[in-house]
Amino acid sequence: MTVSAATSPVSYPLRVNRLPEKGTTVTIEADSAQRAALARLHDLLSVERFRAELTVRPWKAGGVRVLGRVEADIMHSCVVTLEPIAGRIDEDIAATFVPEGSRLARVEHEGGELVLDPEGEDPPEPFIGDSLDIGALAEEFFVLGIDPYPRKEGVKLDPPEEEAPAKADAGPLARELKKLRDRY
Repeated sequence: MTVSAATSPVSYPLRVNRLPEKGTTVTIEADSAQRAALARLHDLLSVERFRAELTVRPWKAGGVRVLGRVEADIMHSCVVTLEPIAGRIDEDIAATFVPEGSRLARVEHEGGELVLDPEGEDPPEPFIGDSLDIGALAEEFFVLGIDPYPRKEGVKLDPPEEEAPAKADAGPLARELKKLRDRY
């Protein structure tokens, strides 16, 4: 996950070089302008509510661990009928960051092949400077919770009826094979 600074409508830069040992908790509630910007940015009809509660703690040698949850109520269009439908987002947030150049950010791999456990924890991501945009991080998890193909309950997409292929002359070989088949 790459946390993009200053492009998020819910941007919340947090200085992480002086975090208390037990960390700090941050709550982000998007106002109406921020919710409208999120809706525009992510092709939603509206974002009715956006709330993220994050705990940011020091982690190993200068690293930072962010844990929490993002919740939102959204309106998007049904992919079949284009009618507005409500959606709910409730995503856990877990990310680890280390200062750029840290040896903890390097992913070790064997014989030129990178092996990652898909069910395992993500490797730490590097950050530059002394702050992280935890609002942008919350937005990334918000996006992961959006249903890419929302469908109104009970609506199904009927596949188009297939047209019967026009009978074409299959050629002399097909005619001879048909004769053989009909004979036996």
